[in-house]
Amino acid sequence: MAQFLPPEQWFASLPTAYLAAFGLITDESGRVLLVDPNYRDHWTLPGGVVEDGEAPHLACEREVAEEVGLSRTAGTLLSVQWNAPRGARPKPFLSFVFDCGSVDAGVPITLQEEELDDFAFVEPDTAPAMLHPALAPRLTGALKARSEGATVYVP
Repeated sequence: MAQFLPPEQWFASLPTAYLAAFGLITDESGRVLLVDPNYRDHWTLPGGVVEDGEAPHLACEREVAEEVGLSRTAGTLLSVQWNAPRGARPKPFLSFVFDCGSVDAGVPITLQEEELDDFAFVEPDTAPAMLHPALAPRLTGALKARSEGATVYVP
């Protein structure tokens, strides 16, 4: 007869990962909203780490509101990126990018000054070059997914 671990032991034995959630927001002309974190050398999409027990889509909505002052609904999941453990980070990172729609030209952006130095609406063909090379594929994947209507997995 097979021996099964008690649920608490079985769940404790499973692999885990860190999670982050971001919002793809564009303006009326299709330019991508990027933010410039004061703790990194590269720009990124508005978003951040998913808190313990928080759903990724809700983390996206919370982070977008905190970082740029926009109340947006996290719509379609556009891309998911998996990053291997690296350096001091002992576990993989899964990053979700949700479609947070478009905003009108001149919409007020209120930066979270503790974490961000600036924001910009950037042409989609040049925006990925502003991100760290390891993170740029999540944006290109999200843009592709938005145009093609299918979620993109970014390894």
